[in-house]
Amino acid sequence: MDTPVPESPETGNDDTASTGAASDERLEETFVPGEADTGDLTEMAAPAVSKTDPAESSPPKKSKASRLGDFKLLKKLGEGGMGEVYLAHQAGLDRKVALKVLSKELGKKQAFVERFFREARAMAKLDHPHVLKVYAIDSDKGRHYVAIEFIDGQSMQDWMDERGQVEVGDAVHVTLRCAEALLHAHEATLIHRDIKPDNILVTSKGVVKVADFGLAKAVDEDVSMTQSGTGLGTPLYMAPEQARNAKDVDQRADIYSLGCTLYYLVTGQLPFSGSTALELIMAKEKGQFTSARKLNKSVPDRLDLVIDRMMAKDVAHRYESCAQVISDLESLKLASDSLAFIGGEAVATPTRPRADSSPTSKTPGSLPAVSLPTTSSEDAERTATKKKSLAADEAEWFIQHTNAKKRTVVTRMSTEQVRKAIAGKLLDLKARAKQSQSDSFLPLAQFPEFEKAMQQRIARAKSDQQGSGLKQIYKKLDEQDRRRKRWRFVSYHARGLMGWIGLVVMLAVLILIGLGLWWVFDASMLPTLKSWFGGE
Repeated sequence: MDTPVPESPETGNDDTASTGAASDERLEETFVPGEADTGDLTEMAAPAVSKTDPAESSPPKKSKASRLGDFKLLKKLGEGGMGEVYLAHQAGLDRKVALKVLSKELGKKQAFVERFFREARAMAKLDHPHVLKVYAIDSDKGRHYVAIEFIDGQSMQDWMDERGQVEVGDAVHVTLRCAEALLHAHEATLIHRDIKPDNILVTSKGVVKVADFGLAKAVDEDVSMTQSGTGLGTPLYMAPEQARNAKDVDQRADIYSLGCTLYYLVTGQLPFSGSTALELIMAKEKGQFTSARKLNKSVPDRLDLVIDRMMAKDVAHRYESCAQVISDLESLKLASDSLAFIGGEAVATPTRPRADSSPTSKTPGSLPAVSLPTTSSEDAERTATKKKSLAADEAEWFIQHTNAKKRTVVTRMSTEQVRKAIAGKLLDLKARAKQSQSDSFLPLAQFPEFEKAMQQRIARAKSDQQGSGLKQIYKKLDEQDRRRKRWRFVSYHARGLMGWIGLVVMLAVLILIGLGLWWVFDASMLPTLKSWFGGE
């Protein structure tokens, strides 16, 4: 059994306690976008002891079943609102897949099971090179699961976190591939409803794949929004009409979200923002945003106009189909043939010439320029730098964090493991670290090794928190609007009713006055009338 890592020097354990197999284990960056929200670090690093009760350390329980049907579970990738995601091996076809397994709690509810399989079947209808494929849908041992194509790459959000923005040619290339995938889905009467950089995957060979049709619905299908807001989509990218009524949107909502994504890729900024969720809502309702060209001068005017039309607030002014988007983008001839950032190449940026450089203009008969070989000292310096970098990545840390059971634990991890755990949301924002037992725990953001990763994580957490209240705020605004409409309706009919009542009252008064006059006239004039007509 692995020896637990000591929490502090006071525990009395040796500081060189064995970390078991964890010393050889490295966390692979295989999180499925949109699903890897939480997780338990004890599955990927050394065992941890509870801060509250070290005596609770006990032999690990027997692991759960490692096979579902034809799939052998290799590793837990993440956990989402509806279940877990595993890296699995399909024995029959000898391939890796991402296996989405519905949680046991939801698996007991027939409505959720039906929805789970409905969404999987919606994805299975699509057969396109730029759409993530669904391989199988089944149930085994009381667990319901769907096998999805496994991507050996990362999402565009991951690339944006690393680079800030991408070249215009690469952004147009990605957008065209997504538009082609969406056109195929729309022709199959399916609407994605959650297009965003997290759901755009890029393989190691540069193939773009649209993922997570979990919110997709048939155009003629009535799918109500859940209390958790699953049917809502991502507020920062979704169209205004989708926030108001997610059930009745059409393909133009996907075009809006794709336009927001293209804007983000070429500028590194979101088109709409605000210090509060209400400010963000009002900005989206107004439809006013800084043009992409103003933020990035390399964006041509015509591309800027295409983005504006894709993001038009009024659906009537937006592109009607992805076919129109594809036609206009292809006519610009801006898309790169392949993605420049695949393989780690840096985005091309202007560089200042060296002070001792000579003019670069060619003269007739000049020899082509050649690169001088590096010297042995330069090679040694590069090797030393590389070794230093590798040593820094393999340095071990004591990480104090809250695990999936809401218990505070200490886990021993390498620098690279910590970075990937931060990116995969496996560490909470309050996690702290130290390198030796004698040190004090400090927030991760205070260490240069993790500062950038924590800043990106905190920024995304703020965006998620900002967007989480949008549904309720939209609901309140809609309720206020409905109340105003009801009041106008009641007020209008009340005024009409009061008019009729006033008329009736007036007529009744006139009748009463007439009757009174008649009675007075009849009583006083009766003798005179009788004398006139010779009566007694």
